[in-house]
Amino acid sequence: MGGLKEAKLRALAGERSFERGLAYVDAVSGVDVGDGWIRASVRGTERYEVELRLGGRGKPTGTCDCPYGQEGNFCKHLVALGLTVIGQEADLSQRRTSARDRARGLDAWLTSLSREDLVALVREEMAEDRQLRRRLELRAASARGDLAEVRSRIRELLDIGPFAQYGYVEYADARAYAEQAGQAVTVIRSLTTSGRAADAMALTREAIGFLAAVVENVDDSDGCLGQIGGDLADAHHDACRAAGPDLVELAHWLVTHALDDAADLTDIDPLDYEGLLGEQGMAALRRYAVEAWRANRTGWAEKHLMRRLAKSGRDIDTVIAVHAADLAPNGHTHLLIARELDTAGRTAEALEWAERGIRETEGLAAVDTALIDHLADRYTLTGRPADAVTLRRDHFAACRTLFAYQRLRAAAVAAACWPTERESALAHLRADAERADASGGRVLVDILLDDGDVDAAWRTAGEYGAHDGQWLFLADQSRPTRPADALAVYLRLVARLTHETGNHAYEQLVSLLLGIRDCHRRLGTPDGFTAYVTDLRATQKRKRNLMRLMDDHGL
Repeated sequence: MGGLKEAKLRALAGERSFERGLAYVDAVSGVDVGDGWIRASVRGTERYEVELRLGGRGKPTGTCDCPYGQEGNFCKHLVALGLTVIGQEADLSQRRTSARDRARGLDAWLTSLSREDLVALVREEMAEDRQLRRRLELRAASARGDLAEVRSRIRELLDIGPFAQYGYVEYADARAYAEQAGQAVTVIRSLTTSGRAADAMALTREAIGFLAAVVENVDDSDGCLGQIGGDLADAHHDACRAAGPDLVELAHWLVTHALDDAADLTDIDPLDYEGLLGEQGMAALRRYAVEAWRANRTGWAEKHLMRRLAKSGRDIDTVIAVHAADLAPNGHTHLLIARELDTAGRTAEALEWAERGIRETEGLAAVDTALIDHLADRYTLTGRPADAVTLRRDHFAACRTLFAYQRLRAAAVAAACWPTERESALAHLRADAERADASGGRVLVDILLDDGDVDAAWRTAGEYGAHDGQWLFLADQSRPTRPADALAVYLRLVARLTHETGNHAYEQLVSLLLGIRDCHRRLGTPDGFTAYVTDLRATQKRKRNLMRLMDDHGL
């Protein structure tokens, strides 16, 4: 047990958990020392069971059933127990020896008891411990082969009634319920290992259904019921493997379960049973999946199962059929089909589906831009640059944005026809702006700036208007060549900010003042800036953070 130090605990837990663990040392109780381990209870939000393992040359490890500890972390409760161990290190060797002596004494005493005395002892303990009685009743029913009794007991274990107030299990009681429900998994697994796998398989399915029916009424913030659902899924798979079930019936259950709400609880994947189902079972699985999909072609679960089965069997046509049964109006589903066909090497069909997506969409303004990109790329790769430009031009005409313009520019440059396309695109935007469409003028300003045509952007902003961000960008870009124009922009923006408070506004204001100072320097009017700043300081002097920030920048 020796060798445990505070520094080692700090390294294992991290600074935050270690510091929080210091406050829990007094909450440690019931320290139990064994051979290489120490267990205790720690009172936190609730009482947690904690175990430290110190044997061997490796670093100490530990487990705690608090939410943070269950994620595999060395939590504050483990730190508290570790600090307690360090504080009691002198007594540990003696306590370990005493624990071994007690264990040997208990074993010797139990061995010495007669059969009648052991039975009396167990009955006495069952009378005091309800959980022990339930566990032994389940074992007895299982040993007798009493399936009805085992089923009844499992339903009791999964019943939320004893833990629920007003039909709902609160967070504080959820862990206790999960611990009880977990016993059902143990019972089912014992049936499989005792040669009754068929019964285990049937009971697992019933348990899954029962748990799925109550899970919405439990505050499972810690994910305990999700873990039990996963354990039930594993128990079902193990039982099926041991039982050698009817493959067609198993396939039917797997499809039914995959389409049921309980699928979210267990995350059972029908394809995980492929090795067990074999050719006959997989054929039945596909048949049942197709029937379910035909009955509900737009159902997400049905489509997802069909796509997975089709891909696992490399059945690309079925994948396409599933997608095609529910085409999205914006062309996104057409794109998915095109990509599947491209992956399968069926490029001509892929191109046809992509073009069909453009034709059948509600309008290019609403089309999935990924479909536009996909089709334009295919045109370019197949030596059809003019078609790529046409597609990009039509998209820009329907959706006049900077993004659509940039894509048109790239396609037209590649096709060596950009000057003509650019003039046509700009003409569309000018027409929008002249119709008193403010957004058209602002988009035109962004596009001219993106093209690097700052002078044209200035003229457009002056003629059709621009938002403050555009004016600021224009001023910053044009300060070396148009300092007077830039100065006018900065002064207007500063005037607005002087009515605002807060560090963010102050940082913006100081940045503008630096621009104003540079404009006055370029104009040869530094005294004008000095007078401006002096006046500004006088009117804004109550804003201490602003004054400090201006001092920091020499303003």
